[in-house]
Amino acid sequence: MSEQVIEMTSRPGVQADELPLNLKIGMAVVIAWVLLAVLAPWVTPADPNALDLDNVLQPPGAAGLMGTDQVGRDVFTRVVFAARIDLWIGFAGVVLPLLIGVTAGLFSGYFGGAADALLMRVVDITLAFPFFVLVLAIVAALGPGVGNLIIALALVGWVSYARLVRAEVMVIRNAEYIQAVRTLGFNRFYILFRHVMPNAMAPVIVYAMTDMLLVILAGAGLGFIGLGVQPPTAEWGAMIADGQPYIEEAWWISLFPGLAAISFGIGLSLIGDGLARMLRVSN
Repeated sequence: MSEQVIEMTSRPGVQADELPLNLKIGMAVVIAWVLLAVLAPWVTPADPNALDLDNVLQPPGAAGLMGTDQVGRDVFTRVVFAARIDLWIGFAGVVLPLLIGVTAGLFSGYFGGAADALLMRVVDITLAFPFFVLVLAIVAALGPGVGNLIIALALVGWVSYARLVRAEVMVIRNAEYIQAVRTLGFNRFYILFRHVMPNAMAPVIVYAMTDMLLVILAGAGLGFIGLGVQPPTAEWGAMIADGQPYIEEAWWISLFPGLAAISFGIGLSLIGDGLARMLRVSN
């Protein structure tokens, strides 16, 4: 076991031609969306909130690549600008709970004791409720908006990372190479952050890709019911909701933001699956 872990941590980076195909495709999709979001002002033809009441509900074509909505706003422009909001929600909604959960899981799993028992009870209680229901309740209490949505995601999401990291740490702390490092007299915190944490992070990274997809869908779902990003800011879930009353006569208003969310989610799923396959090969 120790030889495998040491070999994995000391192994040079995987070459590009060794990357699984699904990982390459997923990275291409996600990078494309990130570039679109960053370059939104330069790749879109209009202001995402600009009204044009003379061109309402125009189908894709001469009026725009993806048509216009019920108040004449360009749907393509709004889909691209909405990527900025949704990608930010996905990034912040994963990084914050990851930092909290990894820190809690590391100390809980390595040191144990009463703090570990208390933490696990909090984790068990939180996981007893559906993720989206808890996020919905917190956002409803705090009020709609991106900031409150990210706070809610952090308050709910950290428990999964804490439990995952704790389980990994409890295995690693008893490994032979950790016992050897302890024998050499190194500080416990040095051992924890230099030797234990790097070997516990692999499954966390894979899970984070899937979690980012869940976070973006949660943000879109809250936007759909009016508790996420507020009008007139473009957001995929809110755009889908805006197009719902016109779904028969102007299907493009809901279709294109829906396809955007699906494509980005598929990209994240492919990255997670590719990383998992690489880690299995490394082990």
